[in-house]
Amino acid sequence: MSNHSSLVALELGVTAQQVDAVSELLAGGATVPFIARYRKEATGSLDEVAVAAVRDRMAQLAELDRRRDSILASLSERGLLDDALRARVMEAETLPALEDVYLPHRPKRRTRGMVARERGLEPLAEALLAQTGAPIQATSYVDPGRGVEDQDAALTGARDIIAEDVSEDPEVRSELRRLFAEKAILASTVVKKKKDEAGKFRDYFEWSEPLSRAPSHRILALLRGNDEGLLRVKARPDEADSLVRLRRRYLRGRGFASEQVGQAIEDAYSRLLIPSLEREALKEAKERADGDAIRIFVTNLRELLLAAPFRSKRLLAIDPGFRTGCKVVALDAQGTLLHNDTIFPTLGQRQKEEAAGIVRDLVRRFSPEAVAVGNGTAGRETEAFIGDLDLGLPVIMVDESGASIYSASDVAREELPDHDVTVRGAVSIGRRLQDPLAELVKIDPKSIGVGQYQHDVDQAALKSALADTVVSCVNAVGVDLNSASPSLLTYVAGLGPVLAKNIVAWREENGAFRTRRDLLKVPRLGAKAFEQAAGFLRIPDGPSLLDASGVHPERYPLVERMAADQGCSVEDLITDEERRASIVVDRYLGEGVGRPTLDDILE
Repeated sequence: MSNHSSLVALELGVTAQQVDAVSELLAGGATVPFIARYRKEATGSLDEVAVAAVRDRMAQLAELDRRRDSILASLSERGLLDDALRARVMEAETLPALEDVYLPHRPKRRTRGMVARERGLEPLAEALLAQTGAPIQATSYVDPGRGVEDQDAALTGARDIIAEDVSEDPEVRSELRRLFAEKAILASTVVKKKKDEAGKFRDYFEWSEPLSRAPSHRILALLRGNDEGLLRVKARPDEADSLVRLRRRYLRGRGFASEQVGQAIEDAYSRLLIPSLEREALKEAKERADGDAIRIFVTNLRELLLAAPFRSKRLLAIDPGFRTGCKVVALDAQGTLLHNDTIFPTLGQRQKEEAAGIVRDLVRRFSPEAVAVGNGTAGRETEAFIGDLDLGLPVIMVDESGASIYSASDVAREELPDHDVTVRGAVSIGRRLQDPLAELVKIDPKSIGVGQYQHDVDQAALKSALADTVVSCVNAVGVDLNSASPSLLTYVAGLGPVLAKNIVAWREENGAFRTRRDLLKVPRLGAKAFEQAAGFLRIPDGPSLLDASGVHPERYPLVERMAADQGCSVEDLITDEERRASIVVDRYLGEGVGRPTLDDILE
């Protein structure tokens, strides 16, 4: 069992055994869709979201362990590691807590406290901090030869030492960190010299609200303004509240020593603690805002990818425009480009009549079943123009976000090498209507226009979340092995770009795959990749109906046994609902097959 299994289980509301099962499968090369779909007995039927959450949290804790090991190695190399310090390092449960333990011992540039210690002022600092009430002779620490010119210099150095010790106390940092989390006020002001440039941030020229309740879009907007040098953004609790907590912890009495310690505390807070903890608070707020924004991206992307396809329908597709005209393409039911032309329906009556004639001729020649119109510039005008022609065809507006990115891509050049970007864009619009998933996977998800602040959120986290979403959608739907593009195959569990290209190359050289087992003939596609991918690939017209289903090849013998027990063929079992209903499911339990897998097979 992993050292972190119990913690992750508690956080995610699952069992440690489930966490261990997921971790073991991932370590063995299994993908998230495969685990969620075909290893339900091992994981207790965790879905994709839960499996991915286990994966991500275990990765975070592994990173914490790597940092812990690095810190222990650094302390050991410098002869600073004793049993007590090792125990504190090992007990730290979060990265901030771990860094707090390491902070006093971390190599750093020379600080004011370090200089004061070098000048022999540490005993004075200790005497002040003790606050015993005994007289303190600061003059005895005056030593011009070591840079301590007078009593004031000695006291200043001693306060620097105290301030540094206060700011590096893990308990102090932990208490103030909680205060920041609970009571920090997020505030912004405009940079006066740049007021004229900051118009888009006008709402935030004088703004404040509790950081804990600030919505993600506002946090991202404020931080963008701060990064652009147009706003000054702060996030801190009431200073008096913070200082009360520090004084309660350090001050004892009202004498001279306590007065010096009080000054040191104020210095520690304003010079050392505030900058550090404020950065942490804003970083955590940013991570929270990123998470909210990314969840919106993911939800919108999933809806777009899983939109109902207008599959196997002939189309006219139009990429609209004013001055440069509208590019019109005719596509067959499989999305193959049959013809392209350009019309100018918005540049005068004569050209409008010419455009109408061209469109009617295309309808007569190619018998489309619908017209797809991009929703970009001149989209509404083009939609109205087509509607006025009374063609008897549905006119469907299609979101063309990212179509220009696709049209200039290597994928588009490979698919349509003899056509320019305008034709490719129109083809993409039509194919998006025919099969949104198959077409949109060719575009970087960030270019599809499914969220806000995409350039402000953590780019690695956004890329990972969107990639997970595409993979989830592709594998949820399944992919036709004999028609899928390399772009679509890339997202099938266990494949990736190289194997996707190899599959298409094998298909082009040898013809259509007859069975899923033929996949093992593809160069570099071994048993592991076959295990991960096969259940998500479909062969609709092959000799085995199971190859067109979501049943994994590893379970074909089980289905064949079911058919034999019913006295029929597998094909009869698949097509005859009455025979399926008569199967006694519990007869097939065992050998790693549980009720979840059996229910999935029957479904």
